[in-house]
Amino acid sequence: MNNHDAVILIVDDVPENLGLLHESLDQAGYRVLVTTDGLSAIEIAHRCQPDMILLDGNMPHMDGFESCLQLKASPITQLIPVIFMTGLSETEHIVHGFQVGGVDYVTKPLNIEEVLARVRTHLTHAKLLQQQKQVIDATETAILALDAEGKMLWQTQKAELILQECLPDQAGFAQGLKHWFSELKQDKDPKRLMSCTYATPTQNLQLLLLTPWQAERSNQNYLVQIKLATANLSVADILKFCPQLTQREAEVMHWLILGKTNKDIAEILALSPRTVNKHLEHVFAKLAVENRTAAVAYLHSLVQDKG
Repeated sequence: MNNHDAVILIVDDVPENLGLLHESLDQAGYRVLVTTDGLSAIEIAHRCQPDMILLDGNMPHMDGFESCLQLKASPITQLIPVIFMTGLSETEHIVHGFQVGGVDYVTKPLNIEEVLARVRTHLTHAKLLQQQKQVIDATETAILALDAEGKMLWQTQKAELILQECLPDQAGFAQGLKHWFSELKQDKDPKRLMSCTYATPTQNLQLLLLTPWQAERSNQNYLVQIKLATANLSVADILKFCPQLTQREAEVMHWLILGKTNKDIAEILALSPRTVNKHLEHVFAKLAVENRTAAVAYLHSLVQDKG
């Protein structure tokens, strides 16, 4: 994407700021759209889908923070990078800008060279992110991209379709993702939580974390695959698809599919956690997989292939 391909939407209720930014961006080769309030910014973003939004944080009626929240809540505009511009320099405002989905923050009076440098950087990153999504979309795989807090950054078309069909309560699902990532952060062995099951009114969803968990990197993004789990996959079903497993190993696998932790499985089956770990080691060896996530994914692939 060169400058002449990129469209920048400027949102500011001060005409002088609009004029300065418009002239600077225009001279730098960008195509520029302008508006003075948050509501019209949302309408323009949905209609024109600009490549970036420079958004004033402090505006009357709907401020920039609320505007950004609404932009990030829509599949049409959620990938558009938003840089906040404001005279508010307190840490709480800066943090709030990132919490609602902003990718960067500049304070007024604006340093135009700095703004242009940040625009170039984030446009490059946004292009790579869009290309990644397009490649995954082409595979017709249901993938979510989440930040380190479990907040959804984008979803493929297949994922969006599944969630629309299965989830009347999108807010509840978003909260569930954040809870899952909170558990990953707190667990000493996050590998055992690399998959979880989310129950919906019509179909359980199996969530598989594809990106290795990196607790030390707060800016890491993660890819999560959604698979339709068979809610009533019984022990007998598991033995039918995986006859190499013993009865007890199939029982452990049954609860594993339903997203239970090793501790949960031990309590349900009246076993010690150590015994559950041993059963899982045997399951992994027999299925030729390395971990819980791979075991669940393998079984689901068998169900889909033979079902």
